[in-house]
Amino acid sequence: MSQLTGKPRERRKHASLPAVAASSLAGTAVEWYDFFLYGTAAALVFNKLYFPNEDPFVSTMLAFGTFAAGFLARPLGAIVLGHLGDRKGRKTTLITSLLLMGVGTALIAFIPTYDSIGIVAPLLLLFLRLVQGFALGGEWGGAVLLVSEYSDKSTKRAFWASWPNVGPPLGNLMAAGVLGLLAVVLSEDDFLAWGWRIAFGLSAALVIIGLILRLYVQETPLFKAAQERAAANPTAVKRKVPLKLLFQRNWREVLIATGSRMGENAGFYIYSLFLITYVTEIQGLERQVGLNAVMIGQAVACIAIPLLALLADRVGRKPMLFTASAATMVWGFAFFSLLDTGNPVLISLAAVGGLLIFATYSSVIGAFFSELFPTDVRYTGTSVAYNIASLIAGSMSPMIALTLYHFFGTGQAIALYLVLMGLISIVSVAFARETRDMRLSDLDGGPGNDVAAAETAGAKSTT
Repeated sequence: MSQLTGKPRERRKHASLPAVAASSLAGTAVEWYDFFLYGTAAALVFNKLYFPNEDPFVSTMLAFGTFAAGFLARPLGAIVLGHLGDRKGRKTTLITSLLLMGVGTALIAFIPTYDSIGIVAPLLLLFLRLVQGFALGGEWGGAVLLVSEYSDKSTKRAFWASWPNVGPPLGNLMAAGVLGLLAVVLSEDDFLAWGWRIAFGLSAALVIIGLILRLYVQETPLFKAAQERAAANPTAVKRKVPLKLLFQRNWREVLIATGSRMGENAGFYIYSLFLITYVTEIQGLERQVGLNAVMIGQAVACIAIPLLALLADRVGRKPMLFTASAATMVWGFAFFSLLDTGNPVLISLAAVGGLLIFATYSSVIGAFFSELFPTDVRYTGTSVAYNIASLIAGSMSPMIALTLYHFFGTGQAIALYLVLMGLISIVSVAFARETRDMRLSDLDGGPGNDVAAAETAGAKSTT
């Protein structure tokens, strides 16, 4: 039957939305496992083994400093890998980012401690963290576009585009789960001596799984169509590089997308990373209390993201983003009040509430970003905006939170920081248009008019 239709069965299988979504989710979860594993280890291990200091505040701040350094490399990765993604294809770039992340993370398992090789140890840790950040810079945008551009005609684009966004909480859940399991079965000394290294070595096996799934899918139809139009148009060969074209034509969309993530990104790292530091270093509770809370919250977020995305396909992108941003401005006060009780159940409730807000953002942000940019700069635009927000809000939020607590002695001061981040998101989203009913191909125009039509669409989106 497949021969009669002229469409090989294998091709249809590779191009199905569930298969594409599964591939994107698997690869994204692996990369975020690697990235978050470092953040969790920074709060539990690296501050002791690679940044020894008599003052716990100083050692933890130094560990978080290398965590933040990974974010510095993410915009560079977004530019380089975004360029590759817009010129060579989404699939090729995603495979490259996955391999870089896997190698960088696995090598962390073999770095000797500060006591063994001195200052070289934290320098090696910093270098590999930068490799992680560079790789992640091109991951999210490509994973989201792989699904979004396959679901161009679907009325459930937010639903399908939400699956790569399950990757961050799933990756964080896996990272916290692996470290939590090792912490339970090993003594404190064994865990610090060698147990934590198992979690980083596991990255190699996970990368192989993710790589197989990514090799399984085809390039997106929209990118293929854009390449065909460019080949048919002699002037398209001399097009400007995607980054230059992006900031000449779609800089307003970059600002809108970046600002919309402030509340989501700042909140996520406080709800999932700083929580562990708060309950262990500040409240003196067992580390398993914080790890359990984060794992419960991340599990809830994994389930909630695609369900909330179905709602986003019904009510629109802006109502979901407004709701999440307003909740960010309120929940921070309840969050730290619950943590201050020292009750494990209430601490878990704090994490669940915060990560449900993150899930509300994540349910729609993949589709929202994709709908802001035309195909010829979509990879660069989504990646640059996503990672600039991560650099500004995500990388600094644990350090800002720790500093605010150090000076004011209360988590409520950190809640005020979340109010500011949520407000920035609300203002940014207010300048965006509703894009629920848009087809991504509408931004590209007809044959031979790829760039011109996209320029027109970019201009209209700013009015």
